Amino acid sequence: MEAVLSIAGSDSSGGAGIQADIKTIAAHRLFAETAITALTAQNTLGVTGVLDVDPAFVAKQIDAVFEDIRPAAVKVGMVSSAAIIEAVADALERHAAANIVVDPVMVATSGARLIGDDAIEALKARLLPLADVVTPNMPEAAVLAGFEVVDETSMERAALRLAEAGTGAALVKGGHRHDRADDVLVTAEGDVVWLRAPRVDTENAHGTGCTLSSAIACGLAQGRSVEEAVRSAKGYVHGALSAGLNLGKGSGPLDHMWEY
Repeated sequence: MEAVLSIAGSDSSGGAGIQADIKTIAAHRLFAETAITALTAQNTLGVTGVLDVDPAFVAKQIDAVFEDIRPAAVKVGMVSSAAIIEAVADALERHAAANIVVDPVMVATSGARLIGDDAIEALKARLLPLADVVTPNMPEAAVLAGFEVVDETSMERAALRLAEAGTGAALVKGGHRHDRADDVLVTAEGDVVWLRAPRVDTENAHGTGCTLSSAIACGLAQGRSVEEAVRSAKGYVHGALSAGLNLGKGSGPLDHMWEY
């Protein structure tokens, strides 16, 4: 059984972050490992508190994982400070980690800001160059690319900009559009692939980005190509959204075990 490491924040409500990643990895019949970067107090209504983990202890968690059960892939989610980003990047380089998927988490589904301004430049300089795949949504892609991302033309332009900047493959997600859920993937070789899908009519999308990025990491751990891993992950998330789970008073979580 291959292992997948999630480096991310803890969501006390279980819908996103580390908890969503563990469920996703288990649903793919792989072994989940974690390095927690932050504790969040949150639920389907929003985030009420964030407590960062000491950067040295984040690195210690990653070292412990790699020194024993080496992961076949790594997903990096919430890294809310420049110091934590530096610690994560140093550790991944130290252990020559492979199949790295970076989900540049900046804003929660509820709209709460999850990353400090000082961390954005560190993310671009240290983590994105290590990524085999980076998975920003449209607002995140705009921050990383430096221009507005509002339609298919700007989505593709942003993905090309990120891939050309050395991030490996770039997947710009179109879930913020109201009509479709089309994403665009630009591979490390510069190929442009559109992944078309109808939008699932649901208000319960808490943890969608976390789930997609960890599912992509699972596909890479299973030996799939980047495009195959992204297509499989998109299908998994579509099923989890379509399952119709309805928990909580706000934007509820997905049904990670919808296939069982």
